[in-house]
Amino acid sequence: MVIIFDPEVPSGSRSLWFLALSSLLISPSSGAALEARDGVPAGYVAAPYYPTPHGGWADDWEGSYAKAVELVSQMTLAEKTNITAGSGFFMGEPCVGNTGSALRVGFPQLCLQDGPLGVRSTDNVTAFPAGITTGATFSKSLMYERGVALGEEFKGKGANMYLGPSVGPLGRKPRGGRNWEAFGSDPVLQGVAGAQTIKGVQEQGVIAVLKHLIGNEQEMWRMYNPFQPAYSSNIDDRTMHELYLWPFAEGVHAGTGAAMISYNAVNGSADSQNSYNINGLLKDELGFQGLVMTDWLAHLSGVDSALSGLDMDMPGDTQIPLFGNSYWMYELTRSALNGSVPMDRLNDMATRIVATWYKMGQDQDYPEPNFSSNTRDREGPLYPGALLSPSGVVNQYVNVQAEHKVVAKQVAQEAVTLLKNNGSFLPITTTVSLSVFGTDAQADPQGINSCTDKSCNRGTLGMGWGSGSADYPYMDDPISSLKRKAGTVTYYATDSFPTVPMPSDDDVAIVFISSDSGENSYTVENNHGDRDTDGLKAWHGGDALVQKAAAKYNNVIVVVHTVGPIIMEPWIDLPSVKAVLVAHLPGQEAGDSLTEILFGEVSPSGHLPYSIPVAESDYPSSVSNLVGFAVGQPQDTYSEGLYIDYRSLNKQKIRARFAFGHGLSYASFNFSSISITPVTSLSTVPPTRPVKSTSPIATMNTTIPSASEAVAPAGFNMIWRYLYSWLSESDANAAYAEGQSGAVYAYPAGYSTKQKVGPPAGGPNGGNPALWDVAYTVSVTVINTGETNHSGKAVPQAYVQFPSGMPYDTPVIQLRDFEKTGSLAPGESEAVELSITRKDLSVWDVELQNWVAPGAEGQYKIWVGEASDDLGVVCYTDSLRCEVGFAGPV
Repeated sequence: MVIIFDPEVPSGSRSLWFLALSSLLISPSSGAALEARDGVPAGYVAAPYYPTPHGGWADDWEGSYAKAVELVSQMTLAEKTNITAGSGFFMGEPCVGNTGSALRVGFPQLCLQDGPLGVRSTDNVTAFPAGITTGATFSKSLMYERGVALGEEFKGKGANMYLGPSVGPLGRKPRGGRNWEAFGSDPVLQGVAGAQTIKGVQEQGVIAVLKHLIGNEQEMWRMYNPFQPAYSSNIDDRTMHELYLWPFAEGVHAGTGAAMISYNAVNGSADSQNSYNINGLLKDELGFQGLVMTDWLAHLSGVDSALSGLDMDMPGDTQIPLFGNSYWMYELTRSALNGSVPMDRLNDMATRIVATWYKMGQDQDYPEPNFSSNTRDREGPLYPGALLSPSGVVNQYVNVQAEHKVVAKQVAQEAVTLLKNNGSFLPITTTVSLSVFGTDAQADPQGINSCTDKSCNRGTLGMGWGSGSADYPYMDDPISSLKRKAGTVTYYATDSFPTVPMPSDDDVAIVFISSDSGENSYTVENNHGDRDTDGLKAWHGGDALVQKAAAKYNNVIVVVHTVGPIIMEPWIDLPSVKAVLVAHLPGQEAGDSLTEILFGEVSPSGHLPYSIPVAESDYPSSVSNLVGFAVGQPQDTYSEGLYIDYRSLNKQKIRARFAFGHGLSYASFNFSSISITPVTSLSTVPPTRPVKSTSPIATMNTTIPSASEAVAPAGFNMIWRYLYSWLSESDANAAYAEGQSGAVYAYPAGYSTKQKVGPPAGGPNGGNPALWDVAYTVSVTVINTGETNHSGKAVPQAYVQFPSGMPYDTPVIQLRDFEKTGSLAPGESEAVELSITRKDLSVWDVELQNWVAPGAEGQYKIWVGEASDDLGVVCYTDSLRCEVGFAGPV
């Protein structure tokens, strides 16, 4: 049995669901640790890595840690443990996650709120385009501006933490349910978009939470429950570094304040207590200074997770949040008193949390939450899960939208990707007679927010479902926009082709189709989060709708709203299908953002953030297939290694129907004045990493305090199911006595308390700083040749091809940088500079445990073009020559 409920927000209906199952599900003991791991395939190892590296040794965090050490040193034991966990799933007022506080010393309760595309479960907010849409813009500036707007809205609502951006999943599996929350199936695209989002959000004083670390590439079977472990993502060391960890390194380099672990295991070890991933990769190699938190109800043990580097448990409960049980809170207090969790580790946990709060300036007049995640009523219970709860004002209806619709529309518009435009059919005029087909063209007729967390595919698909969704303030749907702009529009609000009058040769049909997915907390049209039932097909018979329209009309435009690639073979080559546009998931601005392109007010400038294959079977079975039910732990082995998406297709010499990075424009562009310039001398191995300085955590008192620090004040009235950090006096005394008795906790294999100097590849804020040294710049002038008399924006993309004859197997080409020009009028040009870093030219050497530039003295080829299969410019790093007019490497 697997519990497919995956809450990142409380829900009254789910409360009933849990209570109904309470007689069947046995909540694990509050102090429980996981049983022995299930076996994983040979060669995949989750090695122990202890102790947790102290935070506070990076120079740019020095001031925040100094303040945090001073404040945490004033806290009692119970106050320290109180700020490391949530107050409970059912006590979720006002936010989806609410930490404990230490008000005596001035540290408030922190509000953690979904989600990646907007403030979830409240009103008066903007429903921004999804991450996958943002990635399709290939615009660094828009990624940043969207982040700024998100940060402003989260702060305006009083949320301390923005639960985003998502860079995991990477999109390894095209059917994966939450790929759309992230930015695309390439680590560089993901890393750039994630970093720009973090920068924009945190400049507003909001803590960004980079998620999900790591290997959460499908939804089904991802969660542990009392009867079955979650699947294990089995990832080899090189693949981990060069693909899945890459965007997290970029996010840490950008300064993310927090990181969220995922539900699943990696190499057999649950991510919530995977010491190698948290302590080894994230905190030591990447030098992460902030806090690490669980996903909701992903916490599986008490002592072991603390030792493995976890700093915050959300929402605080055990897996079955029925009776106010927790692995931390009062249990963490007990573990500190009896000595099983060293005070050094607890000090580090609490200080990381407080230092992040200081780092974002939240100690200076930060607003309190002014909304409720549980009700839209003005007044409601302050503790929704309690038997008896006081009531009060829970919603103040603060409007935080400002002019963010402008940014939202621009992102939606610059993401629209023109895949096909036979005979330059687009743009069309507003005088042409239009027949519009498909329910995806209109806003949900039952209400734009009628499905909880968007758990239906009804009407225009603006976002997927689950905790990554947000409520629409309005929906500018395509059909309304078409009717505003065009003279003759007939809409057939059906997904079955109706009886229509005989069209003229010039009439145009626009067919809207969609493909949806989301979180495994809901099943939508028999798809369990992932697109397990419908696969990469259009939903609601969309393929047949296009085919029948193409049989009736000479001119058909297909508009696709989708979470990811769909197979277009049933209709893509039909002569009547003149144009195809992918509008991705546009959020609230689905209308004018699209129709302004259809009618030529703006040229399309989006590019695919993934490849669209001819068939799903073009990918390795480990990628195209989802992991199914297994007795014991399901195993998801990444046997394809580095070869996903375009990397895989190129290796197999399989042509995509539309390649990664593909996107047409009404304008025509030419590249000229190409040059390559060396910037930093490239050595085979990076320069020696900086020495890790002593952390201020090491100066803190590690003596186990008296039992009195763990006991609630006399007469304190506790609320049922609310999670507290206090123990009863007798329990506190017993725990303290055990700690003083000399009893030794059965620590996991490899446990140590001696701080490490750090791995050679490590360094502050993302790893060895030398990895971000620019090795080469490639300059190119982009000119709109004026052949079509349209203005437009171009996206030069730089791909690296490693030298031949290396001992390392590498993909044919790999994206390493991109830039988007401004709008270029006919004849206008713009100079663009693309940067290639040391890391871009390196591979991860599993024996040296370091990044190696194997062609430091050889010839790398830097290919530049407008798509991964349209690379007509090449520059050579050895001769510093550039040539134009090539067919490209694939």
